[in-house]
Amino acid sequence: MWYNNILETIGNTPLVKLNVITRDVKGTVLAKIETTNPGNSIKDRMAIKMVEDAERDGRLKPGGTIIEGTSGNTGMGLAIVAVIKGYKCIFTTTDKQSKEKVDALRAFGAEVIVCPTNVEPEDPRSYYSVSTRLEREVPNSWKPNQYDNLSNTQAHYEQTGPEIWEQTEGRITHLVVGVGTGGTISGAGKYLKEKNPNIKVWGIDTYGSVFKKYKETGEFDKNEIYPYITEGIGEDFLPKNVDFDVIDRFEKVTDKDAALMTREIARKEGIFAGNSAGSALAGLMQLKNELKDGDVVVIIFHDHGSRYMAKMYNEDWLRERGFLADEKLTAKLILSRRERQDIITIDCEKSVLEAINTIKSLNISQIPVTQQGMIIGKLTESDILNSVLENPALKSGSIKEIMTASFPFIDLNTSVDKISSIISKDNMAVLVEDEDGKIEIITQYDIINAISA
Repeated sequence: MWYNNILETIGNTPLVKLNVITRDVKGTVLAKIETTNPGNSIKDRMAIKMVEDAERDGRLKPGGTIIEGTSGNTGMGLAIVAVIKGYKCIFTTTDKQSKEKVDALRAFGAEVIVCPTNVEPEDPRSYYSVSTRLEREVPNSWKPNQYDNLSNTQAHYEQTGPEIWEQTEGRITHLVVGVGTGGTISGAGKYLKEKNPNIKVWGIDTYGSVFKKYKETGEFDKNEIYPYITEGIGEDFLPKNVDFDVIDRFEKVTDKDAALMTREIARKEGIFAGNSAGSALAGLMQLKNELKDGDVVVIIFHDHGSRYMAKMYNEDWLRERGFLADEKLTAKLILSRRERQDIITIDCEKSVLEAINTIKSLNISQIPVTQQGMIIGKLTESDILNSVLENPALKSGSIKEIMTASFPFIDLNTSVDKISSIISKDNMAVLVEDEDGKIEIITQYDIINAISA
């Protein structure tokens, strides 16, 4: 048996039991692994549904252009559908989305326009507004509008819900889903509640989003809205696809807990999932005391970890945001493990001979070069040797004639792995500003010393 095209492989994703992270959770926790879809996310399901519904009623015509505001996954689904069906794609996204997502969309021939995150949805610069404007301007174009297009919810009512019911043989007691557009939780939740009204549907929200408070109070509170890092869930408006009657409750998860749980899923369950999976599982763990023996929980793992390599799976990125404890050696720890020392510098107007005498007397091999107290370059033994051998007269010239580019600057949270990758034959050291604002130099010797401490 074979499939006629890649679109026929969408759906029928596996349900996998979690064993390590959920060891202390009563009942059985099952992850719906949506990464096996051709676009590596659950959004493939509603992408093809929205396109086919639009074709059916004439909103999308042959040779047309699909224009959408997307964080990446919906765009990927739409791009794949467009390739097979012969449409062009233009996507708008926000500058908080991972580079991998944007690159993946472009790999399928889509045009991607990156817009600022920290603006109101009504702002003409927002990715919602830009996509709406483009739909007006581009001939023969159609905007799916995944947030308000109810084909989104219908796709999950027709596919995701029935799959979960069949895979659990009707034993599911809880559905846990990160809520963004709302289509997955509303569609699958509606189907499952029709099968068994006692099934609990829990939506996972993030701090900076309006969903939880709106569900609990009916109030749309703009004061709840602020920028957040978590991708794929939460919103600063109310999409039509979020059916608050289907969702029994919302649980908020911090950016930090979501990011760290994303990594834990890979390290402890061997499942390479994205940021929204981390949010969903972290939310479930916050609610674990509400579960009992015999419960069967299904949690949606929306997308693939490969789209977050520069973020949740990057230790330097995590450290910069204070999400990761100092499990590994950092610049800050390297400095703390050596004796306090003042950095030796030399002014660029000094002569090369003076630099030679300084290097010899202090028994050092390299020295940062300054101009009016600011580091502008470096001078190494090799720089001096190569220059003077070639032109002995340079010995009486100024340092700025032979100095080379400055040592790279890093921050205190930079890991030893990153520092080691920066240090090379051309850069024998790195510079870092300590907590008092003082410039320090870190050499290979300092790294070796700190590792052996």
